[in-house]
Amino acid sequence: MELSKDKMDGIFERYELATNRIYDIKTEEDVKEPLRDYFQKLAAFLTLVQEVERMIRDGSYSSLSLDELKKINRSLYQDITGDYYESSYANPTYACKILGKKYGKLLSFLYTELRGTIVYAFESRIYNLTIYLELFLEVYTLARWEDEFTPKDMRNAIKSFMYDYCDELIYTRTREMSDPDYSFARDIIMESDLKDLSYLYRYGEYISDNELGTASFINSLSEEEVMAMANTFTEGFRKGFEVSGLDLSDKTNMNIRYQIGFERVIRQAIHNFNNMGLDTIIYRAAYIAINKRQHLKIGYHGSSPNKQYDYDHRFDKGLFVDSKFTKRKMEARRRALDQIKGITKHYAGPALLEVFGEELFSPIDKPEAIKLNKRQEKLTIDYANYERVLSKEYFNPSESSFTIISYPIPEIGEDYEEIFAETVKVNTLDYEVYQAVQQRIINVLDKGEYVRILGKGNNHTDMMVKLQPLKDKDRETNFENCVADVNIPVGEVFTSPMLEGTHGRLHTPLVYLNDLAYHDLELVFEDGRIVDYSCKNFDNPDSNRSFIKENLFYNHESLPIGEFAIGTNTTAYMMGRKYDIAAKLPILIAEKTGPHFAIGDTCYSMREDLKVYNPDGKEIIARDNEISILRKSNIDKAYFNCHTDITLPYDEIKEISAVLYDGSRIAIIEDSRFVLEGTELLNEPLD
Repeated sequence: MELSKDKMDGIFERYELATNRIYDIKTEEDVKEPLRDYFQKLAAFLTLVQEVERMIRDGSYSSLSLDELKKINRSLYQDITGDYYESSYANPTYACKILGKKYGKLLSFLYTELRGTIVYAFESRIYNLTIYLELFLEVYTLARWEDEFTPKDMRNAIKSFMYDYCDELIYTRTREMSDPDYSFARDIIMESDLKDLSYLYRYGEYISDNELGTASFINSLSEEEVMAMANTFTEGFRKGFEVSGLDLSDKTNMNIRYQIGFERVIRQAIHNFNNMGLDTIIYRAAYIAINKRQHLKIGYHGSSPNKQYDYDHRFDKGLFVDSKFTKRKMEARRRALDQIKGITKHYAGPALLEVFGEELFSPIDKPEAIKLNKRQEKLTIDYANYERVLSKEYFNPSESSFTIISYPIPEIGEDYEEIFAETVKVNTLDYEVYQAVQQRIINVLDKGEYVRILGKGNNHTDMMVKLQPLKDKDRETNFENCVADVNIPVGEVFTSPMLEGTHGRLHTPLVYLNDLAYHDLELVFEDGRIVDYSCKNFDNPDSNRSFIKENLFYNHESLPIGEFAIGTNTTAYMMGRKYDIAAKLPILIAEKTGPHFAIGDTCYSMREDLKVYNPDGKEIIARDNEISILRKSNIDKAYFNCHTDITLPYDEIKEISAVLYDGSRIAIIEDSRFVLEGTELLNEPLD
């Protein structure tokens, strides 16, 4: 929200009044225990944030030593890290234990929401900082009159705040996600001395050994090595336009997402994109409940201080979301986009530099955590569908592209530098070799009516995937020959299956999806739709079903199969086995190390009408399925706004065969090895 000088002067006055009042609350005893301890600790935290904001404003923060910066960073995040979280009011279990269920959930939410003030302090967003400090004071004032108010009053205060400030919060988020002029992170990247790791503490994010170790390692690389990494990244983006026959010259801006520590590579990537005529948009992963999508971090970020903390608060919006609020949020989002439509219409797409190597996380499902009720689940899905409509209207995704690449972080273990070098090798494999081999696989698959996939050992998968009928086999194909343009590294062949006729059981003993581990995940399909599902993360079967529905289905009752693919990157597969990191590989690499099934939307979501061709000139016709085609009549029923790949590694595969229309089979993989003639070289890394 743009404010005039007079209004900003007024905001500063409000800010000073709020900070002075909060400073006093640290030692006030007007509120009875146990609420007194809560408000005193939260006031002390907010006072620390205010002190940091003052140092940033007067310039003294930039003169602090590395050790002093580390100390401040630790102070800001310590209470939600490790064992400290067990006695933090951010932990809903602890909050309910100490404050009682009457207040626990509400005040744990408030404690967590006010942690967003860290971001506002570092970005000098005094308006946002002020309104959140005033929310704290409003709730504190209610607590002082404990005998005359109820938790409902407190909840209403929070709901009113979210509703009243929805326009401003959505406007700010929309601008920072779409407008290159919002350059906080880009300024850090382009203006800092990246050899001095003090720059890491300018973001305000939690800085762990991962960020420090990554930045130090990247600094040890030669200029040529860094340039090669950046070139692989940006060339993948450019090639995405080239292979899709899209015009990049009409685009003026794009988005980079990365994990902190890779700034030296990102700086070169920014130069490369500028040379393509593209300004860069670099926005932070959302911090406040109104903008978050569950526990996912979409945008630049540091390592999570505590993944259980993220998981506990993934549905915090359940405290205030209702029909009235959702309608206001929709209207606010449209108004914000309408104001910058001159920018969004020239958007080229995102380029993602992802990381892998963190310890696998199996969350605790806490009954004290806020959950969405059925009505709120529906409203959340409705809003996601509305976002999809706005995206089509303002960003024209059919004329944009993307690229994704991944690298390890130090947490992966003592072989970090070796694994990093191996990952660079995997990311730069000769795509022409894979292209030729994959075409042989496609030629056989295009003869099939179905694909049969059988697991072995502890994997109980038994799937029949129905392929779209080809009208002209000389000019049409079902499978895309995917090498290393938008989706780095090579390689896979993938299709959008027919739903009718696709059935069976998809099972995997252990898979890591969207930062969460799933143990013995099993999905049962009938006519391409999931009709039953289970896992063994928790002792209670109902908890397991809720876990899948909330985090894999994004609260949809069911999802269709959106993609079937066969990964061909046996080099990446063996890297995972050699260093015992297979479970930690990101889906971007993991999906290339065996067959995979995506649930949700197809790979061509919102781009179905764009004709796509393989290098052999054949058009890929499998861009729609029976659900996505509904976009022509009712777009609200056509998309699910998710696409999650579930990979089965080669060592869990007994058979993948094309089942021809006469019932005969042609094997592609048998007992974990490629057996189709012309694919033998894919077995070389396995040997």
